[in-house]
Amino acid sequence: MFNALSRQPDDALLALIGLYKQDPRADKVDLGVGVYRDEEGRTPVFRAVKAAERILLDGQDSKAYIGLEGDTVYLDRLWTLVGGEAGARVASAGVQTPGGSGALRLAAELALRGGATRIWVGLPSWPNHAGIFTAAGLEVATYPFFDTATQTVLFDRMIAALDGARAGDVALLHGSCHNPTGAPLSAEQWAAVAATLEKRGVLPLIDLAYQGFGRGLDEDAAGLRHVIASVPEALVAVSSSKSFGLYRERTGAIFAVAALESAADLARSNLMALARTSYSMPPDHGAAVVRTILGDTALTRDWTDELTVMRGRIQGLRRAMAAGLRGAWPALDAVERQEGMFSLLPLTEAEALRLRSEHAIYMPTSGRVNIAGLTTAGVEAVMAKIAALR
Repeated sequence: MFNALSRQPDDALLALIGLYKQDPRADKVDLGVGVYRDEEGRTPVFRAVKAAERILLDGQDSKAYIGLEGDTVYLDRLWTLVGGEAGARVASAGVQTPGGSGALRLAAELALRGGATRIWVGLPSWPNHAGIFTAAGLEVATYPFFDTATQTVLFDRMIAALDGARAGDVALLHGSCHNPTGAPLSAEQWAAVAATLEKRGVLPLIDLAYQGFGRGLDEDAAGLRHVIASVPEALVAVSSSKSFGLYRERTGAIFAVAALESAADLARSNLMALARTSYSMPPDHGAAVVRTILGDTALTRDWTDELTVMRGRIQGLRRAMAAGLRGAWPALDAVERQEGMFSLLPLTEAEALRLRSEHAIYMPTSGRVNIAGLTTAGVEAVMAKIAALR
């Protein structure tokens, strides 16, 4: 049976990680993998996470299943963090998932079960978005979002494309810190998106994976909150990987937002049924950590303080990156104003491969760079090598 299978292409990012590990050069730089690193090149565990884990180690008295819905206290506290006052004014139903990817998959399957057949995804987007939605059975349509050469959001073209969507379609939106471009939408643009989706009867699916890494916890959720306050129904996929540093714990949630509690309860029932035939029960540890942090004033304060330091460091790296590249590409002044871990540089595939072979600088051939993977000492040298291509 297995011999009848065809070999599948390697995941490009995972293959890049393998090549980086095999490179013996001491000055090699990894700009590909999407994790935060500190000045020593480590992906640290938050102080509040360590403290919460100690509390759980001392107090946890069972490893029994937590149920299909997951940790309901985690879900309630996470939704308060994400939805704020807007979230409190709408009916919502949450289900804990294995990471943000699990949330997106359940969202796609729920939309399909509810009658959707097509989802609109902006270009460029996180490469696995299209794969998840296609595997779930949705047709993927695209709208223009970003022009790499000019580093600008193609907002008029985005709205024109969404204005042509059918009632019952789904539209994917990045809640903040767009992956891979870092390009934000203004408050006015978020309002225009919400109005277009409401007018066309399109269901928004908002992917919130980097809350707190852009401008702040509330600021990064402002667009999402405007959308859920403006449309009758929405789906919100949340990841705790970046905001809490829980990458390997696979901690996330999918929230269904509706005008009526009865509709939200229907969504929850179907999400739980879909989870049962997929992974059955979600993992507990990461959710228990987040629940503990958000339920303790001192731990919440320590977590937000550390997140603020991380965000400030990324903003400093962005300023240094823009300074190092603007001579070669004046449009890359925009890198300083972009948000989150990623930016998309106007490099050709050949240039990305040349950086890899000549300078041990590893990035996807798309030109996406993980700015948070650099050190302050190294950013100038890396940017000088990239700028020298032009």
